Amino acid sequence: MFQIISDGGCDFTEVEVQKHNLDIVPFYITFDQVSHLKEGIDITKEDYFKRLVDEKNLFPKTSQPNPQDYIDVYTPHLKAGKDILALTISSKLSGSNASATIAADMLKDEYPDRTITVIDSLNVSIGQGLILREIIRMRDAGYSLNETAGLAKKILKTTRIYFTLESLEYLKRGGRVGPTTALVGGILGLRPILQLDEGQVSQLDSMRGKKKSLKLIEEAIVEAVKEDKQKVNLSIGHILRKEDATEFKANLEESLNMEIDNPVIEVGVTIGTHAGPGALAFAYCMKYDALAS
Repeated sequence: MFQIISDGGCDFTEVEVQKHNLDIVPFYITFDQVSHLKEGIDITKEDYFKRLVDEKNLFPKTSQPNPQDYIDVYTPHLKAGKDILALTISSKLSGSNASATIAADMLKDEYPDRTITVIDSLNVSIGQGLILREIIRMRDAGYSLNETAGLAKKILKTTRIYFTLESLEYLKRGGRVGPTTALVGGILGLRPILQLDEGQVSQLDSMRGKKKSLKLIEEAIVEAVKEDKQKVNLSIGHILRKEDATEFKANLEESLNMEIDNPVIEVGVTIGTHAGPGALAFAYCMKYDALAS
């Protein structure tokens, strides 16, 4: 059986990591450009976002794991005779995939009989998490590393993720939108609806008010998956808005007349730095069973 490794972009909880025997390579956070903290090790999601709320002028940044971080996680498994499948956040949003690949190349000569397969999820947060969940299901069902990697690459092409934000301020800080756009959006009370398209963030729409934007997303998801709803895996995430996310999940379950198995997820700092407190996320993908030939 191969070992599954993901970077911190998947937003799995520590409980899930332990349950599914995963290894997570965390991202770094810095508030002062000098001290760098590992997410989930040196600082929790809760503490991170609390600081964003309490300290309005705080402008933290994140950075990807470096190759040595991956080497440190890969090596014990290679020594134990295990092959590895590593899943990373979209290479168009971060250098994590490059770090994972460099680390794998650096270890080839030392462990010539072992295989490290690195997959670019072309996704982030709960979207990446859904792909990871399917990889776990395949491993547990007895699929080989090659079979799992092949199907995972099909699954990521079916994965869709949407975000609605409470404010454009954090996108402005990160240079994702201009100050004029952010100012106009704030004045008009517009909530942007964003999507990940081929691994990159793009704006899909803007709506005035939270209820309208959530209703639009709900209707879009229902329309997209209703014909194949039993073949689809769905996930809902949030940043300091668990009540809203839970309500959305209940509404979506009612509209689809089915239960969503995945728990409501707390989005981490990798996307949260750009989305900010109040963001809600929604994702779906095809289950591997529907794609296996």
